[in-house]
Amino acid sequence: MERNAVSATHHIFKETCHSVQEAAAAANASPESFIKSICMIKPDGELVVAIVKGEDRAGTSRVAKALGINGVRIATPEEILIKTGYICGGVPAFGYKAVFLIDPKVMELDTVFTGGGSAYSLLEISTKEIQRLNMGQVIRIRR
Repeated sequence: MERNAVSATHHIFKETCHSVQEAAAAANASPESFIKSICMIKPDGELVVAIVKGEDRAGTSRVAKALGINGVRIATPEEILIKTGYICGGVPAFGYKAVFLIDPKVMELDTVFTGGGSAYSLLEISTKEIQRLNMGQVIRIRR
């Protein structure tokens, strides 16, 4: 993170942070301050990451429409690891090659928690910093 001038705090916990509920308990924070990076695959194999608030769900049809393509599918845990370098449940909202789409409700928040690279860590980061790092398009993708 230092090499890329990332302004964020990396938190490491003894408890797992795989789900929003587990992460909120570990960080002693409100579930509303968490975001999810939902990994999807375009028909050509390119990775798409749909970033939504923790309580929201990303719609594959909305993602496909935002990209102007016929469809996307949810990535398998194996594809996520290969394409991001991170395990499913620990994927950050930036830092690897993908098309990033950010739901507008995410950008209404100032600071959020996102995957920290493992099942036991989180990054606390501003939404503006996330968008700066991933160059994501802000567009409605939640169901």
